[in-house]
Amino acid sequence: MNDYILLMHNDARESSGAETNAAWGRYIEALQQSGRFLGGSAMGGGKCYARSGTPREIAAHLTGFIRVQAENLDAAQKFLEGNPVFENGGTVEIRELPPS
Repeated sequence: MNDYILLMHNDARESSGAETNAAWGRYIEALQQSGRFLGGSAMGGGKCYARSGTPREIAAHLTGFIRVQAENLDAAQKFLEGNPVFENGGTVEIRELPPS
């Protein structure tokens, strides 16, 4: 079993606040019921740091993350179903996390 992180981008179509909150509630509940949900959060602003040179700007297009367990990338892709960003035409990037 591998760990994956789903990175939500801010390119989804807009929807109402109550509608979006309800969609996220349903989605998180479904993830919890799968037994493969390891957590997640929205992401706010921040700052990049570098030991030397000028640091880059933060990746403003990333708005949140969800961590799940899956057998492989194809299985992790199934967790896109019901994701409010994905369902509203936005981008969700899936990355495998290395074993600890």
